[in-house]
Amino acid sequence: MNEASEGLNLASRDMMRANELNWDARTSVHIGSRYYGLEDGKASDPSRWFAPFEWEDLGELEGRDVLHLQCHLGTETIAFAQRGAHTVGLDLSGQAVSSARELAQRANISVEYVQANVYDAAEVLDGRQFDVIYTGKGALYYLPDLMPWANTIARLLRPGGRLYIAEFHPLLNALRPRPHTGDGPDLVGHDHHASSLAIGHDYLASGAIQRESTHTYTDGPALLGATDFFEWMHGLDDVVNAIVTAGLQIERLRETSQLPWRRWDRMARTREGWWQLPDDEPRIPLLYALLARR
Repeated sequence: MNEASEGLNLASRDMMRANELNWDARTSVHIGSRYYGLEDGKASDPSRWFAPFEWEDLGELEGRDVLHLQCHLGTETIAFAQRGAHTVGLDLSGQAVSSARELAQRANISVEYVQANVYDAAEVLDGRQFDVIYTGKGALYYLPDLMPWANTIARLLRPGGRLYIAEFHPLLNALRPRPHTGDGPDLVGHDHHASSLAIGHDYLASGAIQRESTHTYTDGPALLGATDFFEWMHGLDDVVNAIVTAGLQIERLRETSQLPWRRWDRMARTREGWWQLPDDEPRIPLLYALLARR
């Protein structure tokens, strides 16, 4: 256990262990899901998970050392290697890391994968440092404390190295569909005939949220055990303050109304292959991207 993980209380470590088991259980479902598009056991188009502005912000990656934290199946991690980066993916779940290795091998892409708690990354990677650290799109929800996380990132970055976060906006988690009169109960994440969106959950939430679900966020069968997991909501202020306190300098912050997947049924596909609400609805931020430098 390193100095970062030692900063977590016993309850937080136990909750992260529950999350590890939950993600182990999710992995086999995700591998077979249409959501991830793993045709013939390969990631069909890893770049589809990236908005064009992400590549603009990240810049040239050829020959760069890139670390993808909380990489899950490595579908995004592979995209960095395809652009010529020396790429490492790190994830809490042993099952996910094993599957990620198989996917990279089938695609004939060279990626190094490491199983570790993100708080232990600096020790597990034995002092290695990177030019770029990438994380997001559902990663920060599973971290109980962003201060030791940001300190760990600062240790992993070379001087001049960059952190890039592309994460779902806190507002996205606060919204839920407002159904038509007579519709059934609202199911968060499954808006079938909702007429509008409303603030239905705390935007300024704090503390651990325990959840239990027999199904994951993708299509596919029920999980085989380990259905309990924990999430922690982090506002933009939590993220910014942790990064600044760790000594990194924020260079850019973006907010976008687009998502890489169809959060609500009435969302329309963009020319780039992402999804957004219809043009006659108000523009609201659903994802943000933050670039910081050591």
